[in-house]
Amino acid sequence: MVNHHIKVTQALLSSLAEGGRGINGTAFPMQPVQPLKLYEFEGSPFCRRVREVMTLLNLDYEVYPCPKGGEKYRSVVKQLGGKMQFPFFVDENTGDHLYESQKIIQHLFKHYSASGQTPKAYRYYPKLPYAAFAGTLINGARGVWINKAIQQRPAPEKILELWGFEASPFTRVVRAVLTELELPFIFHNVAKERWQDLGPAKLRLKPGPYQAIKAGKRAQLIDVMARHSKDIQVPYLVDPNTDVALFESADIVRYLQKQYGTAQ
Repeated sequence: MVNHHIKVTQALLSSLAEGGRGINGTAFPMQPVQPLKLYEFEGSPFCRRVREVMTLLNLDYEVYPCPKGGEKYRSVVKQLGGKMQFPFFVDENTGDHLYESQKIIQHLFKHYSASGQTPKAYRYYPKLPYAAFAGTLINGARGVWINKAIQQRPAPEKILELWGFEASPFTRVVRAVLTELELPFIFHNVAKERWQDLGPAKLRLKPGPYQAIKAGKRAQLIDVMARHSKDIQVPYLVDPNTDVALFESADIVRYLQKQYGTAQ
């Protein structure tokens, strides 16, 4: 547990290094009919840029982890796009297959924001993502390489589901493990929709029972989480292959390593 707390602290510092991006999002996202697909790896600063915008727009998407040394989905990217480069984004709603984080971000704002315009703050990025790269180093470069200490198992028949948001340190720890085990998952963004949502569930800025924005995305997800909690708490993992549903990042990490990886 001490080691896990260290990882969470590093993940928190990593989020702070990016200036708080990946926390807030719209309560009323423009979720497309066909699922968005992102081939990426957690420790990539360029992939992180895209995930931050996905959180801002509060979009759900499928993640196909492609860590360095991985074999399951890297070949898929080469087959679909012609080269091994990340992030790689597939939007079956528009027929687009995109490399380059900046192009993906422009696509997301064009098709899935209320204005259809890329905000100035997201229009231009430094060629080298210094802040995000620093965050990767602070986070111990977790989610960059496949975990060679774990005997990889085949991908499960049904895709896992994870609720969280980009800057959540607890969620970041879980996503790193999913990446290192090459486990695909649906990521349900549960971004902070207003200032009253800020802070952990037990330390939220607005005291008293939690009230989500009526008809907002968080309100819709409360029913999904009701089997375990009356509040919005992340990360939350659902594994339809075993009918397991878990809160608490440490419990989720233990479950994933036991269920989908065995020590060599």
